[in-house]
Amino acid sequence: MCEELVAVMHGEFEMFMMGELTYFLGLQVKQLKHGTFLSQSKYYFDLLKKFKMEDCKEAATPIATNCLMDADEVGQQVDSTKYRGLIGSLLYLTANRPDIQFGVCLCARFQSNPKESHFKATKRILKYLKGTINVGLWYPNEYNIVVSGFSDFDYAGCKLDLKRTSGTCNTPIFGMSRNIRKFLRLAEKELTLKMY
Repeated sequence: MCEELVAVMHGEFEMFMMGELTYFLGLQVKQLKHGTFLSQSKYYFDLLKKFKMEDCKEAATPIATNCLMDADEVGQQVDSTKYRGLIGSLLYLTANRPDIQFGVCLCARFQSNPKESHFKATKRILKYLKGTINVGLWYPNEYNIVVSGFSDFDYAGCKLDLKRTSGTCNTPIFGMSRNIRKFLRLAEKELTLKMY
């Protein structure tokens, strides 16, 4: 199939093959016998170095569990250009790291008037990335993919405008047996009942 694609592309475009893809736009690609692993560990290291956080302590979660960010009208102003640069870099990482997406998007809401508390929250995301530098996405070759979706929301959960906040997560689950899928559905139902 790959050879057919190459032949079609050669017919349409002037191109040449450079070998197996290993690095592209900050994304490291490791093609193995049983699948493909995508990570951005080099990009993490460069980001930590750029913001002088190579020696920082690691954080267990990307955002504090009791974190209720607001506009922080009385907080100390920080350099908005630096803050926006950090948010942009973190947003680029969310394509490969869905675990930081909520925290990054929450911090991105304060780009117009960032305060010290907002910058501290974004630095926590960097600390989390330092502790999970080898995490990436694994795409196995020989399994059926089942996409499982989860959602959560609350009413008036946002402190800024008292609007409803919600979140969804679509997770590919590879090659799971029927019993494991049934267990996940039951666990999800039980969790939902406990939340309300």
